[in-house]
Amino acid sequence: MRNKLFALAAIATAFAMPSAYAADKEFKNVGITLGSMGNPFFVSLAKGAEAKAKQYNPNAKVTALSADYDLNKQFSQIDGFISAGTDLILVNAVDAKAIEPALTKAKKAGIIVVGVDVAANGADATVQTNNVQAGEIACQYIVEKLGGKGNVIIQNGPQVSAVIDRVNGCKTVFKKSPDIKILSDDQDAKGSREGGLNVMQNHLTRFPKIDAVFAINDPQAIGTDLAAKQLNRKNIIITSVDGAPDIETALKGDTQVQASASQDPYMIAVKAVEIGHDILNGKKPDSPMTLLPSTLITRTNVKDYKGWQAPR
Repeated sequence: MRNKLFALAAIATAFAMPSAYAADKEFKNVGITLGSMGNPFFVSLAKGAEAKAKQYNPNAKVTALSADYDLNKQFSQIDGFISAGTDLILVNAVDAKAIEPALTKAKKAGIIVVGVDVAANGADATVQTNNVQAGEIACQYIVEKLGGKGNVIIQNGPQVSAVIDRVNGCKTVFKKSPDIKILSDDQDAKGSREGGLNVMQNHLTRFPKIDAVFAINDPQAIGTDLAAKQLNRKNIIITSVDGAPDIETALKGDTQVQASASQDPYMIAVKAVEIGHDILNGKKPDSPMTLLPSTLITRTNVKDYKGWQAPR
């Protein structure tokens, strides 16, 4: 009887072993192509991806490259990842639609592709900030500070999905207040400090009364504040999206920047690698899009904010 029990236990163990081994599939090579490694957002994102990949496999090779917002360069980088036998590609698409052929090619090569920060047609999954919500909370702050009445500007940017979503979220909020007048919402400040400065200079010259500005990211908000200083225009509420290191300084200093809806690039990458790992092991996400919530950082709570460069 005893020998029979041992035999049954051995059979049960043998049948259990394949599933245990199946769960042990790990990434050996991870490739990451990002907008610009000169941006601390993407530096933090790359760090998060590497940390999570090495948590699964300490020997995993992780390569993060800067596409510098050049589609052809991003195509070449993806080709390089395919040639290198990469298991997982994280892509911050320069162009959500145009990137699809490259991602289709990668998937045909058996590579898992996860988009990060912005949409990427053809990816297995995408992880990004809930940009609609980020735009909503940044603009709700403006509405509350103005008491539901005033002249506002939505300072637009490059027409990637994240920017479009932020502007749509902001407009939804402003529309609920009939006494909020949108003076402009279609000027592209290029996502940069210089762009924010130039666009705001034009707006300040054109409009004698501006009560608030929603800038689609922190660099534009900082440029907006600089323009207001140069033209000696005060009492303008400036909000944005990102929660970047520069905006932490602005919120603590003598600026008109009042709030920023934060993103967590480190956690975006961690979640993306986690989803990629699940797909590798046969578990697809419930939804192809994973949205991480945004939190509003203000002059009041910035002291408690654990930003992009905080130790993890």
